[in-house]
Amino acid sequence: MTSWFLLIQVLNGVQYGLLLFLVASGLTLIFGIMGVINLAHGSFYMLGAYLAYWLSGMTGSLALAVVLAVPIAALVGFCLEAALLRRLYSRDHLDQVLLTYGLILVFNECQRLLWGPDVHSVKVPALLDWSLPLADGLNYPAYRLAVSAVCLVLALTMGLVIQRTRFGMWIRAGAANREMVAALGMNVKLLSGAVFAIGTVLAALSGAIAAPINSVGPGMGETVLIVCFVVVVIGGVGSVKGAFLGALLIGLADTFGKVLLPGFASFMVYAVMAAVLLWKPRGLFA
Repeated sequence: MTSWFLLIQVLNGVQYGLLLFLVASGLTLIFGIMGVINLAHGSFYMLGAYLAYWLSGMTGSLALAVVLAVPIAALVGFCLEAALLRRLYSRDHLDQVLLTYGLILVFNECQRLLWGPDVHSVKVPALLDWSLPLADGLNYPAYRLAVSAVCLVLALTMGLVIQRTRFGMWIRAGAANREMVAALGMNVKLLSGAVFAIGTVLAALSGAIAAPINSVGPGMGETVLIVCFVVVVIGGVGSVKGAFLGALLIGLADTFGKVLLPGFASFMVYAVMAAVLLWKPRGLFA
Protein backbone atom coordinates (compact mmCIF):
# COMPACT_ATOMS: atom_id res chain seq x y z
CA MET A 1 0.00 0.00 0.00
CA THR A 2 1.65 3.23 -1.19
CA SER A 3 1.49 6.50 0.73
CA TRP A 4 -0.61 8.09 -2.05
CA PHE A 5 -3.11 5.25 -1.93
CA LEU A 6 -3.25 5.59 1.86
CA LEU A 7 -3.87 9.34 1.49
CA ILE A 8 -6.77 8.68 -0.89
CA GLN A 9 -8.36 6.29 1.59
CA VAL A 10 -7.95 8.84 4.40
CA LEU A 11 -9.62 11.49 2.23
CA ASN A 12 -12.45 9.09 1.40
CA GLY A 13 -12.91 8.23 5.09
CA VAL A 14 -12.93 11.88 6.15
CA GLN A 15 -15.38 12.80 3.38
CA TYR A 16 -17.74 9.97 4.36
CA GLY A 17 -17.38 10.84 8.03
CA LEU A 18 -18.21 14.50 7.43
CA LEU A 19 -21.36 13.54 5.51
CA LEU A 20 -22.34 11.25 8.40
CA PHE A 21 -21.76 14.13 10.79
CA LEU A 22 -24.29 16.34 9.02
CA VAL A 23 -26.95 13.66 9.39
CA ALA A 24 -25.95 12.56 12.92
CA SER A 25 -25.69 16.11 14.27
CA GLY A 26 -29.34 16.72 13.44
CA LEU A 27 -30.29 13.42 15.04
CA THR A 28 -28.38 14.13 18.24
CA LEU A 29 -29.77 17.69 18.45
CA ILE A 30 -33.34 16.42 18.14
CA PHE A 31 -32.86 13.79 20.83
CA GLY A 32 -30.85 16.08 23.10
CA ILE A 33 -33.33 18.98 23.00
CA MET A 34 -36.66 17.23 22.50
CA GLY A 35 -36.00 13.76 23.90
CA VAL A 36 -37.51 12.23 20.76
CA ILE A 37 -36.13 9.04 19.22
CA ASN A 38 -36.62 9.90 15.57
CA LEU A 39 -36.39 6.75 13.44
CA ALA A 40 -37.57 8.77 10.43
CA HIS A 41 -34.39 10.86 10.38
CA GLY A 42 -32.92 8.74 7.60
CA SER A 43 -35.99 9.52 5.51
CA PHE A 44 -34.98 13.20 5.55
CA TYR A 45 -31.62 12.15 4.07
CA MET A 46 -33.52 10.29 1.35
CA LEU A 47 -35.77 13.34 0.83
CA GLY A 48 -32.74 15.56 0.24
CA ALA A 49 -31.24 13.12 -2.26
CA TYR A 50 -34.47 12.83 -4.25
CA LEU A 51 -35.00 16.59 -4.18
CA ALA A 52 -31.49 17.02 -5.58
CA TYR A 53 -32.27 14.50 -8.33
CA TRP A 54 -35.65 16.05 -9.17
CA LEU A 55 -34.74 19.74 -8.90
CA SER A 56 -31.40 19.39 -10.68
CA GLY A 57 -33.24 17.69 -13.54
CA MET A 58 -35.69 20.60 -13.71
CA THR A 59 -33.19 23.45 -13.28
CA GLY A 60 -30.07 21.89 -14.77
CA SER A 61 -28.04 23.01 -11.75
CA LEU A 62 -27.17 20.94 -8.68
CA ALA A 63 -26.23 24.05 -6.69
CA LEU A 64 -29.64 25.61 -7.35
CA ALA A 65 -31.32 22.30 -6.50
CA VAL A 66 -29.55 22.21 -3.12
CA VAL A 67 -30.54 25.82 -2.39
CA LEU A 68 -34.19 25.07 -3.23
CA ALA A 69 -34.16 21.82 -1.23
CA VAL A 70 -33.21 23.58 2.03
CA PRO A 71 -36.46 25.56 2.57
CA ILE A 72 -38.55 22.58 1.43
CA ALA A 73 -36.86 20.33 3.99
CA ALA A 74 -37.21 23.00 6.71
CA LEU A 75 -40.93 23.32 6.00
CA VAL A 76 -41.41 19.54 6.09
CA GLY A 77 -39.58 19.27 9.40
CA PHE A 78 -41.40 22.19 11.05
CA CYS A 79 -44.82 20.91 9.96
CA LEU A 80 -44.11 17.35 11.14
CA GLU A 81 -42.98 18.59 14.53
CA ALA A 82 -46.01 20.83 14.96
CA ALA A 83 -48.57 18.32 13.70
CA LEU A 84 -47.28 15.04 15.14
CA LEU A 85 -44.18 14.99 17.31
CA ARG A 86 -45.23 17.83 19.62
CA ARG A 87 -47.88 15.52 21.07
CA LEU A 88 -45.30 12.94 22.15
CA TYR A 89 -42.88 14.92 24.32
CA SER A 90 -44.41 13.78 27.58
CA ARG A 91 -45.13 10.24 26.43
CA ASP A 92 -43.12 7.05 26.48
CA HIS A 93 -40.29 6.48 24.00
CA LEU A 94 -42.18 3.49 22.61
CA ASP A 95 -44.87 5.86 21.28
CA GLN A 96 -42.16 7.96 19.60
CA VAL A 97 -40.60 4.88 18.03
CA LEU A 98 -43.94 3.66 16.70
CA LEU A 99 -44.87 7.05 15.23
CA THR A 100 -41.50 7.73 13.60
CA TYR A 101 -41.37 4.17 12.25
CA GLY A 102 -44.77 4.85 10.70
CA LEU A 103 -43.29 7.99 9.14
CA ILE A 104 -40.61 5.84 7.50
CA LEU A 105 -43.34 3.82 5.80
CA VAL A 106 -45.15 6.99 4.73
CA PHE A 107 -41.99 8.55 3.28
CA ASN A 108 -41.06 5.35 1.45
CA GLU A 109 -44.52 5.06 -0.08
CA CYS A 110 -44.48 8.73 -1.11
CA GLN A 111 -41.07 8.19 -2.70
CA ARG A 112 -42.40 5.29 -4.76
CA LEU A 113 -45.47 7.27 -5.85
CA LEU A 114 -43.48 10.36 -6.84
CA TRP A 115 -40.26 8.91 -8.28
CA GLY A 116 -40.86 5.18 -8.72
CA PRO A 117 -38.80 2.18 -7.60
CA ASP A 118 -35.84 2.78 -9.93
CA VAL A 119 -32.35 3.82 -8.88
CA HIS A 120 -31.25 7.22 -10.22
CA SER A 121 -27.99 9.10 -10.61
CA VAL A 122 -27.22 12.80 -10.28
CA LYS A 123 -24.60 14.44 -12.48
CA VAL A 124 -21.58 16.07 -10.89
CA PRO A 125 -21.58 19.85 -11.61
CA ALA A 126 -19.45 20.68 -14.64
CA LEU A 127 -17.34 23.08 -12.56
CA LEU A 128 -16.24 20.21 -10.31
CA ASP A 129 -16.24 17.37 -12.85
CA TRP A 130 -12.48 16.84 -12.84
CA SER A 131 -9.89 15.03 -10.77
CA LEU A 132 -6.82 16.21 -8.89
CA PRO A 133 -3.73 14.23 -9.97
CA LEU A 134 -1.81 12.89 -6.96
CA ALA A 135 0.58 10.37 -8.51
CA ASP A 136 0.94 8.17 -11.57
CA GLY A 137 -2.47 6.64 -12.20
CA LEU A 138 -3.95 8.03 -8.95
CA ASN A 139 -6.42 10.88 -9.05
CA TYR A 140 -8.91 12.26 -6.54
CA PRO A 141 -12.29 13.70 -7.64
CA ALA A 142 -12.62 17.42 -7.08
CA TYR A 143 -16.28 17.03 -6.14
CA ARG A 144 -15.38 14.89 -3.14
CA LEU A 145 -12.97 17.57 -1.95
CA ALA A 146 -15.69 20.19 -2.40
CA VAL A 147 -18.14 18.06 -0.37
CA SER A 148 -15.59 17.76 2.46
CA ALA A 149 -15.01 21.53 2.40
CA VAL A 150 -18.75 22.28 2.52
CA CYS A 151 -19.25 19.86 5.42
CA LEU A 152 -16.34 21.40 7.34
CA VAL A 153 -17.73 24.91 6.86
CA LEU A 154 -21.16 23.78 8.06
CA ALA A 155 -19.61 22.00 11.06
CA LEU A 156 -17.66 25.11 12.07
CA THR A 157 -20.73 27.29 11.56
CA MET A 158 -22.83 24.97 13.69
CA GLY A 159 -20.23 25.02 16.46
CA LEU A 160 -20.09 28.82 16.43
CA VAL A 161 -23.88 29.15 16.46
CA ILE A 162 -24.31 26.72 19.36
CA GLN A 163 -21.47 28.11 21.46
CA ARG A 164 -21.44 31.84 20.65
CA THR A 165 -24.99 33.00 19.85
CA ARG A 166 -28.14 33.59 21.84
CA PHE A 167 -30.00 30.97 19.82
CA GLY A 168 -27.25 28.50 20.64
CA MET A 169 -27.60 29.39 24.31
CA TRP A 170 -31.33 28.58 24.10
CA ILE A 171 -30.49 25.24 22.47
CA ARG A 172 -27.97 24.35 25.19
CA ALA A 173 -30.36 25.45 27.91
CA GLY A 174 -33.18 23.42 26.38
CA ALA A 175 -30.95 20.36 26.29
CA ALA A 176 -30.02 20.84 29.97
CA ASN A 177 -33.46 21.63 31.41
CA ARG A 178 -36.46 22.04 29.13
CA GLU A 179 -38.89 22.87 31.95
CA MET A 180 -36.68 25.63 33.37
CA VAL A 181 -36.36 27.26 29.94
CA ALA A 182 -40.16 27.29 29.64
CA ALA A 183 -40.48 28.76 33.17
CA LEU A 184 -38.13 31.59 32.20
CA GLY A 185 -40.48 32.64 29.41
CA MET A 186 -38.85 31.04 26.37
CA ASN A 187 -41.27 29.69 23.76
CA VAL A 188 -40.20 26.05 24.01
CA LYS A 189 -42.63 24.92 21.30
CA LEU A 190 -41.11 27.35 18.82
CA LEU A 191 -37.60 26.32 19.87
CA SER A 192 -38.45 22.65 19.41
CA GLY A 193 -39.94 23.32 15.99
CA ALA A 194 -36.85 25.28 14.95
CA VAL A 195 -34.48 22.56 16.20
CA PHE A 196 -36.43 19.84 14.42
CA ALA A 197 -36.44 21.89 11.21
CA ILE A 198 -32.67 22.40 11.50
CA GLY A 199 -32.14 18.68 12.04
CA THR A 200 -34.28 17.95 8.98
CA VAL A 201 -32.32 20.44 6.87
CA LEU A 202 -28.97 18.99 7.93
CA ALA A 203 -30.05 15.47 6.97
CA ALA A 204 -31.60 16.61 3.67
CA LEU A 205 -28.58 18.74 2.82
CA SER A 206 -26.29 15.77 3.40
CA GLY A 207 -28.42 13.61 1.10
CA ALA A 208 -28.50 16.32 -1.57
CA ILE A 209 -24.75 16.89 -1.78
CA ALA A 210 -24.06 13.14 -1.54
CA ALA A 211 -26.42 12.36 -4.45
CA PRO A 212 -23.73 12.65 -7.17
CA ILE A 213 -21.44 10.34 -5.16
CA ASN A 214 -23.98 7.67 -4.23
CA SER A 215 -26.93 6.39 -6.20
CA VAL A 216 -30.38 7.72 -5.31
CA GLY A 217 -32.78 4.89 -4.66
CA PRO A 218 -35.40 3.35 -2.35
CA GLY A 219 -34.31 2.36 1.14
CA MET A 220 -31.26 4.62 1.24
CA GLY A 221 -32.59 6.38 4.35
CA GLU A 222 -32.68 3.25 6.51
CA THR A 223 -29.08 2.40 5.64
CA VAL A 224 -27.70 5.75 6.73
CA LEU A 225 -29.95 5.86 9.81
CA ILE A 226 -28.35 2.76 11.34
CA VAL A 227 -24.84 4.16 10.91
CA CYS A 228 -25.92 7.53 12.32
CA PHE A 229 -27.27 5.91 15.47
CA VAL A 230 -23.85 4.29 15.88
CA VAL A 231 -22.24 7.75 15.51
CA VAL A 232 -24.57 9.27 18.10
CA VAL A 233 -23.92 6.45 20.57
CA ILE A 234 -20.15 6.78 20.14
CA GLY A 235 -20.15 10.56 20.48
CA GLY A 236 -22.62 10.72 23.36
CA VAL A 237 -26.31 11.50 23.03
CA GLY A 238 -26.89 15.24 22.65
CA SER A 239 -23.27 16.16 21.93
CA VAL A 240 -22.54 17.78 18.57
CA LYS A 241 -18.79 17.66 19.25
CA GLY A 242 -19.12 13.96 20.03
CA ALA A 243 -21.07 13.41 16.82
CA PHE A 244 -18.26 15.07 14.86
CA LEU A 245 -15.53 12.86 16.33
CA GLY A 246 -17.73 9.76 16.20
CA ALA A 247 -18.54 10.36 12.53
CA LEU A 248 -14.87 10.72 11.61
CA LEU A 249 -14.04 7.51 13.49
CA ILE A 250 -16.80 5.59 11.71
CA GLY A 251 -15.93 7.09 8.32
CA LEU A 252 -12.30 6.02 8.62
CA ALA A 253 -13.17 2.60 10.10
CA ASP A 254 -15.66 1.87 7.31
CA THR A 255 -13.31 3.01 4.53
CA PHE A 256 -10.25 1.14 5.76
CA GLY A 257 -12.37 -1.87 6.65
CA LYS A 258 -13.52 -2.14 3.03
CA VAL A 259 -9.93 -1.82 1.80
CA LEU A 260 -8.09 -4.02 4.30
CA LEU A 261 -10.79 -6.49 5.40
CA PRO A 262 -13.58 -6.47 2.80
CA GLY A 263 -15.36 -9.43 4.38
CA PHE A 264 -15.48 -7.72 7.78
CA ALA A 265 -16.14 -4.11 6.69
CA SER A 266 -19.52 -3.90 8.43
CA PHE A 267 -18.07 -5.55 11.53
CA MET A 268 -15.39 -2.83 11.80
CA VAL A 269 -18.01 -0.12 12.38
CA TYR A 270 -19.60 -1.97 15.28
CA ALA A 271 -16.20 -3.03 16.63
CA VAL A 272 -15.28 0.66 16.96
CA MET A 273 -18.56 1.33 18.76
CA ALA A 274 -18.00 -1.58 21.14
CA ALA A 275 -14.45 -0.44 21.91
CA VAL A 276 -15.55 3.13 22.66
CA LEU A 277 -18.43 1.98 24.87
CA LEU A 278 -16.13 -0.33 26.83
CA TRP A 279 -13.90 2.68 27.46
CA LYS A 280 -16.69 5.25 27.98
CA PRO A 281 -20.12 3.62 28.39
CA ARG A 282 -21.97 6.93 27.86
CA GLY A 283 -20.01 7.92 24.77
CA LEU A 284 -17.06 10.24 24.23
CA PHE A 285 -18.84 13.46 25.24
CA ALA A 286 -22.06 12.48 27.01
